[in-house]
Amino acid sequence: RTRAGMLRQVSDFSDFSRGNWLQELLCQGEEPSHVESSPDGQHLLVLQKNRPPFLPQVVAFQRHGIRGADLERNWQPHQPALVGLFFLQSPMTLGTWVLALVWEHGRTEVWHFVVSVGWQLLQTVELCQGARARIVSVCSRGTSLLWCEERPPLDAHLDMSKCAFRFCVCTRALEVGEQGVRLGAVRIVLHNSPEYQILASSQHVFLVPTASFSTTSKFLLIWHPEKAKLTITAPSAGFIHSKALHSSSESDFRKLLLGSVGLLSGLAPLDIHTSAVSNSGGLLLVSSKGDVNMVEPDGTLRHIIDLQGGSLAQGRPVQLKTFGSILACVLAGVLYLIDQKSGRLVEKKILSIKGVHFFESPGEEDSIQLLTQTGIYSLSFSRPEDSSKPEPFLVEMVFEEACRYYQRRSLSSSKLTVEKLKKGGVFQAPVALTAILQHSLCKKQKPAQGLQDTYAKLLSTMSLELQSYMSLELLKTCVVCAPESEVESYCEKLVEQEVSRVLHSDMDKDNLMYLNSIFASFPKAAWKAIRSCLQLQQNGDGLLVARATPEVWKKVLGRPQQEELGQNGVVPLFELICTSFLRFRPKWLPSFVELTQQYVGTSWTYSSKEGPEGRVPLYKRALGVLARKNKCSEADDEMELELLLCSKRPKAVLQALHLLIHLKRWQRVVEVAEKFSKLSPLLNKEIFTTLLAEFAQHRELDPYLDTLWPLCPTELTASEILTVVLQHLPHSQEDPVPFSSKEDQLTVGLLKPLLQKVVQRPCVQDEMYSDALQSPTFPPPTPPREL
Repeated sequence: RTRAGMLRQVSDFSDFSRGNWLQELLCQGEEPSHVESSPDGQHLLVLQKNRPPFLPQVVAFQRHGIRGADLERNWQPHQPALVGLFFLQSPMTLGTWVLALVWEHGRTEVWHFVVSVGWQLLQTVELCQGARARIVSVCSRGTSLLWCEERPPLDAHLDMSKCAFRFCVCTRALEVGEQGVRLGAVRIVLHNSPEYQILASSQHVFLVPTASFSTTSKFLLIWHPEKAKLTITAPSAGFIHSKALHSSSESDFRKLLLGSVGLLSGLAPLDIHTSAVSNSGGLLLVSSKGDVNMVEPDGTLRHIIDLQGGSLAQGRPVQLKTFGSILACVLAGVLYLIDQKSGRLVEKKILSIKGVHFFESPGEEDSIQLLTQTGIYSLSFSRPEDSSKPEPFLVEMVFEEACRYYQRRSLSSSKLTVEKLKKGGVFQAPVALTAILQHSLCKKQKPAQGLQDTYAKLLSTMSLELQSYMSLELLKTCVVCAPESEVESYCEKLVEQEVSRVLHSDMDKDNLMYLNSIFASFPKAAWKAIRSCLQLQQNGDGLLVARATPEVWKKVLGRPQQEELGQNGVVPLFELICTSFLRFRPKWLPSFVELTQQYVGTSWTYSSKEGPEGRVPLYKRALGVLARKNKCSEADDEMELELLLCSKRPKAVLQALHLLIHLKRWQRVVEVAEKFSKLSPLLNKEIFTTLLAEFAQHRELDPYLDTLWPLCPTELTASEILTVVLQHLPHSQEDPVPFSSKEDQLTVGLLKPLLQKVVQRPCVQDEMYSDALQSPTFPPPTPPREL
């Protein structure tokens, strides 16, 4: 387990030139300064913006032994302000760097430091192309600068609040060579957009909205420069949409949102107090409630930790910095050290010093560097060799999970914490489980200590679960340590185990969200896992069969309440499986829906309103998945027909029949009519009446009359047939002619075989009284009276 050591002062500023002034500068002003260290650690830049009655300024300090001219720049409050300072690596010479000072109106000063000479201004360049542009946010990525600029409307009398989408996100290479500073061409990433704060990692750029508009303040944008792609994501919904930007027209912000407006309007507004980029490439977000989350470059969201229960004031500063796998956070004079991977609180230290700033120093990657008003401090980490105390994180996880479990089932409004759970002594289950886990995990390292008798009995009962847990942990280790060629196979095994575990657990909202994330992140592995868990395969006759247990089927077919799904895009499991069928084995989807309907009809023990078909039939749920596909094709039309027909419901069959008539697939129309007329007399009558109406309007069905006429229902009379025909005859503008030459006109000759068959058929009423008419005596004898 990682532990933090004591704070150790490594500098009191006496090793810096003008160290006393540096200390005074850090003590001035109410708001914290911005501090930046040069890549070689020899220079320290301090930016002071609000420091009345003094002017805002940026000052560079260098360590003793490095002589040269100082850098000091200040500006008047009404002048364009400094919006960013960055150390850019020079691509021409390895290990050299330059300093870029970016001003609000786009002017950029490029400085470099020469030993024994000092700071020199290399060149001043203009980032923005328009003279009226104003930079509101800027960051650096490699040798490029990225910024968000405001482009005011040409009409100065327009209300600026009505021109919300007047911003533009741009990027430009800035390279320093022997010939001086060279600016690359301006590339527009996004135009007609709202105001964004730009944050960049080594490979991705995050766009965080700063204005609270109703729709645009609900999501974040992630730009992937290597792929020229923009991703829309939201903390409340995860990944939403991704689009490649091949041309400037596709970079229009409003066009980017066209396909997602409906989903975005239902999202919760963003709650962002502080944001920073992690060294792993993700975006760290701190909410006003103290929740710390990580937005990954692919748009997924991962919760890390809750810092405190109370709310954070908007002006209350929060410092964030990642050092290796440790996230350091300073909030209200407290230093929190958190493991980014597990979300565990490594250590919590109360700081007696004020004005703390994180900064990086070369050669100190294993420690945290803190710059304060009194000097520079270092906090190192250590991993104790003595690991006799087994898996303390695992124990914490057990109690945290127990807290959530008991809290869901508690009638009390008071919040249950791990401390209360440990001290209360009422809940013995987590205590027993941690004892068993510690006993099992320590057996390989040292002789096992004796368990209590009750725990020993429980251990024998849990042996299979413990073995499964150990194999799962081993598999996770293999995924982390495996070479790239073997990662995919290990991931497939891991996904299969996780899907199987969830299917054998309670399908609550959290588990359903977890399955959604698995299917989104590992679609192919999830497809293989669901086939394995349901044991889906084709038999010798080519029919799809499954050998899943009834409990698993109920979880697959169950449909959560809408309030359980929420508005974060969570999809029920049945819809997830249908989506996998459409992606990897579309021809199996109708057979799967038919298979599920057979199970519902024979094994569902609930009433019709509580079963999976109580609200929406399964075939309609599958059709809903098909309708959500981005592109429609002829194969999708055929899939819709198969899903309608496999349900064998009268309304669905008639809908499929009308769809086939619309597509003018007459051979298939006749086949469907012949097959499904046998299901019920009522459906037979509806199908025949529909086809008879089509027969009256055109001659497309004439080649199939020998197949259609035998489908005529027995209760249909000749007069009813003629009524249907006359009602659907096409209307003509010309006067009727007895002997028309038109080939598409209906003739009596075409109807004659059907009418002859109906007339020659015995009447229904005759059949009802046939027994009475054929009796030897009529009327029947009077029964004897009882005296």
